This record gives sequence, structure tokens and C-alpha cells, in this order.
Amino acid sequence: MKKIQYLIFIVSFTLHSCGANDDFIANQNNTNNENIPVDEIRSLLSLGDSYTIGHSVCATCKFPEQLKNKLSADTFYTIDLNVIAQTGWTTANLKNAIDNQGISSNYDLVTLLIGVNNQYQNIPFSVYETEFPELVQTAITAANGNKDKVIVVSIPDYAYTPFGQNTGNPDTISQEIDMYNDFAESYCQSQDVTFVYITDITRNGLEQPELVASDGLHPSELAYAKFVERILPFAIEKID
Repeated sequence: MKKIQYLIFIVSFTLHSCGANDDFIANQNNTNNENIPVDEIRSLLSLGDSYTIGHSVCATCKFPEQLKNKLSADTFYTIDLNVIAQTGWTTANLKNAIDNQGISSNYDLVTLLIGVNNQYQNIPFSVYETEFPELVQTAITAANGNKDKVIVVSIPDYAYTPFGQNTGNPDTISQEIDMYNDFAESYCQSQDVTFVYITDITRNGLEQPELVASDGLHPSELAYAKFVERILPFAIEKID
């Protein structure tokens, strides 16, 4: 599929409503914490692509923001959220952004969700096999070397969206997404890193269209809320 379709994919991944942000988001501090005791603040770093930015949903609807708010409510900590992500990013793009920007190594919790654009762009799977582990190790480093502070989230399946139904072979998309997720889960298990599977939620997108955002491609606010339901118990345990 070349590469007019790739451009369509990028445009589709950029379509959004309700104030979503097209631009690269990094070092995003959402709270003024000058008067809050340090021991009441926890820091969250979310690494990824458009699924992390939450294109096509509002600024507070993406899963990192929902996770931040849930953590604040359930733990009474103030959560600083930083996001490094952009529409269309592959593992290589994310690695390069981190290398160029640099990140601190004192985060209390780090999430990683990456790989859909490797699959879509037909990048050799061997690249993911090399670069995904590197990104997991980067996430561990950002968490002060503590792998217990890292959560990897599985890749959603865009085959179960109107866009995916009209892009290539939906069955092939799902099979390839499974291949990526199986590798990611296996690697995380080998490293004792928490892996949270949310792909099945997105596979309800055709039967439950409310799980798909208005662009016909991304998860909706509701879908992201369901992601957070699965992530939150692990996050609460790790953030303390």
C-alpha cells in the first residue's frame, strides 16, 4: 500500500474534535504544584503515538489524562503528566524523539504504547523486534531503573473501525496486530514488566460504534475509559 494510503492514514490519525492536539506533546505539566508538598506529587510519563495523544477526542479524554485523573482521585496524590507522542510515530520515531529531547530518570510511573505505525507502514517486523525492547528499556530507565514502575499497553486493532474495514484486508490487519502484541507481551513477561491487554476492547468497535471516535478510526473517550479501567489497578500499585 503505498504511500498515498500512508498519507491518508496520517490524515485520518490527525482528524480530531473537541480540542485535541495535533502537535508533538512533550514535557507537558498539567498542574501548578508550587505549593504542594513534594511527597504528595507523583509523576507520570506516557510514551507512544496517536493512541497516546488521543487524536479525535478532547484534551482530557485521552487515556493518559483519564489515568492521571483516576490516580489523583483514588490515591489523593497530585499527578504530573508528561507525554512524548505524535501521530504516525513508529518505534524509530519515538526513539529519535526521546534521544533528541532527553528525558529525566525519576518518573514514578511510565506507560508505553507503540507499534501500530510499524504495522501499517509495512516496516519489517524485525525492526519492531529490535526497537520495542529498546523502548521498554528506555521506559525502565525513565522510571529510575525500576521495571516495576512501567506499564506496556497492547496495540489497539484498527481493523474494527470504519477506516480499517476499507483499508487493505481487515483479517490481515488483525493477524499482524496479534503478531506485534504477542511479541510485546512475551518480551515484557521475560523482563517482568507489566503488560496490559486492551486490544479486545477495540475489537468491539463495529458492534459498539460508540467505542470509535468521530473520525472513524481512533478509540473514543469511552474506549479510553475502558483502557484505564484495566490499567488503573496496576498503576495504583506502582505509583505509591
